[in-house]
Amino acid sequence: MVTNENIDKVIKILKNEIIKYKEPIVGVIARTTKDPFRVLVSTMISLRTKDDITTEASKRLFILADSPAEMIKLTDRAIEKAIYPAGFYRVKAKAIKKTSKMLLESYAGKVPNTLDELLGLSGVGRKTANLVLTLGFNKYGICVDTHVHRITNRWGYVETKHPEETESVLRGKLPKKHWKTINDLLVTYGQNLCHPVSPVCSKCRLYAYCGKCGVRARR
Repeated sequence: MVTNENIDKVIKILKNEIIKYKEPIVGVIARTTKDPFRVLVSTMISLRTKDDITTEASKRLFILADSPAEMIKLTDRAIEKAIYPAGFYRVKAKAIKKTSKMLLESYAGKVPNTLDELLGLSGVGRKTANLVLTLGFNKYGICVDTHVHRITNRWGYVETKHPEETESVLRGKLPKKHWKTINDLLVTYGQNLCHPVSPVCSKCRLYAYCGKCGVRARR
């Protein structure tokens, strides 16, 4: 089982292991642009969408508009066309434009840097808000998506039913020094090795630490 007695070792192993894999696109955008607006929009696009699609959709959209002022000049159809075939692209297009308008009206075109303010934006849930805090502003937050929820439960580190509950438990349990990095580490690991079904346990360097909770078949 992963516990707070070995979590530092587990995180260290993860950091060494994910070097061989592709970095999630939102992390790339954050690192290369240092622009909270691009982090926000690319994260909105990424929801229920594969990383390769998010990458290309974000590139196409940011060529057209890379600020709230430019984004509200686009038609919904133009945004839809740019981000297609991202999942729920029509809904996301409306949310991106509405959020851009809210940023201009309430925040002088700047992305706010508090959790409550981010959650007040259109189409922004806890996952997106926390990712913007950690990647866009280098502030503390715990972004819990399906990978973080699944893997921390699989480890036996938490025992929760849904991502919001996982976030709450992790805020009380996970050492704060790991908050900012846990999402990137587990998203990368979950996409490449620790799959939802039949994880590749034979190649996992965390095998001895993992409780393998709920794993019925593995490779």
